[in-house]
Amino acid sequence: MTKRAIEYWVIPPECDAEFVAHMEKVLETYEKPYDPSQPVVCMDEQPIQLIKETRQPIPATRDRPKRVDYEYERNGTASIFMFCEPLGGWRQATVCESRRKCDWAREVASLLDGRYAKCERITLVCDNLNTHTMGAFYEAFEPNRARSYVRRIDFCFTPKHGSWLNIAETELSSMTRQCISGRRIGELETLQREVAAWSADVNQSQRGVDWRMKINDARYKLKSVYPKNKADRPLGMDAKKHPPKRYENLVIRERLLVRSAGSSGGVSGFESDAFVR
Repeated sequence: MTKRAIEYWVIPPECDAEFVAHMEKVLETYEKPYDPSQPVVCMDEQPIQLIKETRQPIPATRDRPKRVDYEYERNGTASIFMFCEPLGGWRQATVCESRRKCDWAREVASLLDGRYAKCERITLVCDNLNTHTMGAFYEAFEPNRARSYVRRIDFCFTPKHGSWLNIAETELSSMTRQCISGRRIGELETLQREVAAWSADVNQSQRGVDWRMKINDARYKLKSVYPKNKADRPLGMDAKKHPPKRYENLVIRERLLVRSAGSSGGVSGFESDAFVR
């Protein structure tokens, strides 16, 4: 086997009740009709390496493509925050120098004070990253203001190893392919302008997201993820050693042995013990 024969996937766990519970909560959230007073907002983030040119690139001509020197200089890192409203057809990408709890809280707070200032509450779909917590608001703001933000947010977390359920991850992947991939961006201000321009262009040309996966679809297509139901197991029996069908056949066979022994004039000790057991 070579590296070319390996494909990387997000492989879901098997028989994981916690995964199923969080997954169905996210899918149920996506099935709700659009409510302007409580919109569903998806959020995701990703780090990015800032890369500067060491030599001035040679512009492209009619006969030759643009030529870039193979050497480059690392100029630090940044973090891209993606927010999108699937049913509203809106997305926003911003760039920060870091990805601390305070940075995340300030980004969410700017949305609550800006676009969603008139909304009573919002439903925020995000992953289980340790910076995506209610406590992050208390690290970034004084208690009264932090509580006012937390009171307006209904958190909906995707399951661990189930970030594919977050629509913001799809938007982030599209932005990376269309705006960042294959380019060297060395300055934070340049990256902020490029990402803002992408957001404005997509908001003008693209509508909402049509999420088609429902809870019933998940129950049919992802059967291996759902735990086996233990409600039908016979009491006092180990389902792995004695499945229900096998247990029923065992009882019927033992009853027949007792009846045949009784018709012949008696019941042997072995057969009697088997029936009681």
